[in-house]
Amino acid sequence: MKLTASPIADVFALDTLQRELAGTPFAGRVRHFTTIDSTNTLAMREAEQGQESGTVYLADEQTGGRGRGAHEWHSAAGSGLYVSILVRPQIAPADILWLSLATGLAVQAAVRDVTSLAPDIRWPNDLLLSGRKMGGILTELNAEVTRVRHAVIGIGINVHQPSFPAELAELATSLKIETGQDWSRQDLLVALLRHLNQEIEHLTTPHSLESATADIRNRLAANSTWVQGKSVTVTEADTFSGITDGLDSRGFLRVRTAQGTRTVLSGGVRADGVREGRS
Repeated sequence: MKLTASPIADVFALDTLQRELAGTPFAGRVRHFTTIDSTNTLAMREAEQGQESGTVYLADEQTGGRGRGAHEWHSAAGSGLYVSILVRPQIAPADILWLSLATGLAVQAAVRDVTSLAPDIRWPNDLLLSGRKMGGILTELNAEVTRVRHAVIGIGINVHQPSFPAELAELATSLKIETGQDWSRQDLLVALLRHLNQEIEHLTTPHSLESATADIRNRLAANSTWVQGKSVTVTEADTFSGITDGLDSRGFLRVRTAQGTRTVLSGGVRADGVREGRS
């Protein structure tokens, strides 16, 4: 595990980064921006123009960072890991949720490798420490009926923030807040991309989708308190409460309610008694 002396010293060494990514599709394809509106926005735009799969968009600051459901992602300069990855996975559009779920496992593994912390995974795309959000995933895609033309996986991890604005203080946390230490964003990025590459290879290997998704379900059940037995409130077209009851064969969350089991397709999920916010 490597610590940085301070956030100011935590800069990306791109030459070293490219060497550390040798053997992955991302080697030689990392693009770094001091500031940008949104790495996902640029990646989606360049994907339409034919940018190659494996391109990584890395920013020190986002002025228009986005989260799921049109939420804003707080992207202070030099404080977090803000990265988007362009991929062209050989999976059907109906299976794209598995890519987001696998990414959550990759983020969790990377944070564990570097810091020894084990973030909880809140279905489908949030990572929590001490019950507060420290990371999020936004997957966007362009697809035909039967194939994905391209997908962009956006990932934000709160690293160096010593505190958050008042409206986020009860909702968000960072690795700095949780440990009192500063961690290398480059170490996190390398670990993340290596784990993500393994997840994508596993998910997209021909004739193994069923076994791969079963494996993802099993690992999420073992590494997330939100998948099974969690008392939650869900906001979709309506709001309902119940107990989480695992994932279905498509990766959607099942919730047992007094009226029967419901499947959460796109709603926000929060623990009962916890207000929802943006981080």
